[in-house]
Amino acid sequence: MKQYGFYERLKEKAHVKLIKPVGYFEFLKLMNHAKKILTDSGGVQKEAYILKVPCVTLRETTEWIETVEDGWNVLVGADKRKIVEQANRFEPTGRQSNVFGDGRASERVVNAIRKTMQI
Repeated sequence: MKQYGFYERLKEKAHVKLIKPVGYFEFLKLMNHAKKILTDSGGVQKEAYILKVPCVTLRETTEWIETVEDGWNVLVGADKRKIVEQANRFEPTGRQSNVFGDGRASERVVNAIRKTMQI
């Protein structure tokens, strides 16, 4: 960022906070409190969806098309105009449809084991 002059420009913005790299759990915490996420990472797209945070993806394609179809992710590629426009305007189109499950899979597995073992 420093090499291309982005660091100084971003540092001056009141709404941008530059931080040092963080570990995975702290990163999830930051994502969970974000208003919107811009990324080119497939994993971050899925995590944003699960955390119910709108996502603007800086790619033309995604391996998580469900997040786009569900209205919580928008693909903008590398077009600066589209990135800025969607960063400012994009909002999810509605309630999520739990395309990755309802978060209770482990509970169902435990119950199935208990039933099988008659615990």
